[in-house]
Amino acid sequence: MGRTRNTRLEAVVQEWGLSQRQLAARFRAVAAENGATELLRYDHSRIARWIGGATPEGRAAHILAETLSRGLGRTITLTDIGLATDDAADPQTPTWSVDTLATLATLGSTDMDIARRQVLAQSAYSVAGLALPTEGWWQESAARARTRKPLSKHTVTAEDVTSVREMTAFLSRRDQQRGGRGVGRAALVAYLRTDVTELLGGRFSSDGLRRDMTSAAAELAYLAGWTSFDAGEHPIALRWLTLATQLAEEAGDAPLAGHVLRAMAHQAVDLHQPKEAVRLAEGSLSSRRYAEACWREKALLGVVHARGLAAAGYKKQAAEALNRAESDLSRAPQDGDEPARVWFFGEASLAHETAAALRDMGDLKGAEQQFKRSVRTRQTPFKRTHSVTLGYLGEVQVQQGQLEAACATWHQALDTMTGVQSGRARQTVVQMRRALSPVLRRGGGPAADLDVRARAVLADR
Repeated sequence: MGRTRNTRLEAVVQEWGLSQRQLAARFRAVAAENGATELLRYDHSRIARWIGGATPEGRAAHILAETLSRGLGRTITLTDIGLATDDAADPQTPTWSVDTLATLATLGSTDMDIARRQVLAQSAYSVAGLALPTEGWWQESAARARTRKPLSKHTVTAEDVTSVREMTAFLSRRDQQRGGRGVGRAALVAYLRTDVTELLGGRFSSDGLRRDMTSAAAELAYLAGWTSFDAGEHPIALRWLTLATQLAEEAGDAPLAGHVLRAMAHQAVDLHQPKEAVRLAEGSLSSRRYAEACWREKALLGVVHARGLAAAGYKKQAAEALNRAESDLSRAPQDGDEPARVWFFGEASLAHETAAALRDMGDLKGAEQQFKRSVRTRQTPFKRTHSVTLGYLGEVQVQQGQLEAACATWHQALDTMTGVQSGRARQTVVQMRRALSPVLRRGGGPAADLDVRARAVLADR
């Protein structure tokens, strides 16, 4: 079967007005700037093959999109040049991008396309092949961002940065209250794909303003990843979190990069890849990421590290990490100057993560106490996390033979889930029914009534 001519790429090349030989020369120059030495031998015949329907390999597609973006003075995505589908064909192995702006636009387009999103969401999750770049690579990435040519005539202002941060704060609070699924997330991705992409491609009066905008974009990309994680769309989440880490490093915001790597570690723990979770958590604690973080964020990084260690079977190290996280949080000021992204992390969150670590270490009694502490101290707005905590509490209670207490706890969890749109909350209901299954086979009682409610909740999601 012959190839289908890539008419989208052909049209964009024709719009620029360069010959294929001239375009190949521009392509090699951009490849050299990005350190893509494997592409420096590409000549006009390669351009002709791509227009003819061949698929660029490795980083070539992103370099081509960046080359065309520079030449036309606007963002050209992989979708615009007919290459996005192939780019999304292997979503379980994301890579560190050579052009975060093009990646942002392409990933946003993929996420907003229902069919392509489903392909991503249904793929296998794996973080094993995603090695963290060296410090030198991060520095080169930041240098490329500093010298990136503007793709629009808009001059970015401090008010633009504030607008992005305000939108992030609003959507973050909605996520905490309702979960990562639903219309709120669609609005988040659309905003990233359009407004934020345009702002990152704008003109900056100072490097400080560029870093501020890049940091704001990184936080919003992180939120897109976190909401995907909460919705159970793990390959998509991994893509967003990878991009958010790189944007944070481009901004020189080491604590934010650590915050995102911590989320990737959390995801790996939940998906039963403990060794990868430890590797990512150690990355979140390395270099300036932990050293420059505020005390509240230090505690958050540390407790997720403890969870990875516990899941991997390193009980002693996990206990030490838990103690250090508790100590770090105790030093956090009540009304200090802290990043907005850590506003949610307090005693209840620390107790929840500590309980999960103790559970994985086999200390069910300790886990029960910490889950109860989390339930007791959590504030009202955190419905999603509260329902998950109650689900986990019921699970450790039933594992200790406390069936009546577990059923009461799970009824509370189902009450709390009203209005919550969360894949993680839904999974606790699945686990609930699984734990009840042996009891149901022996007869009805309170477990039967609970199972009826649980089935109704699952049918509604």
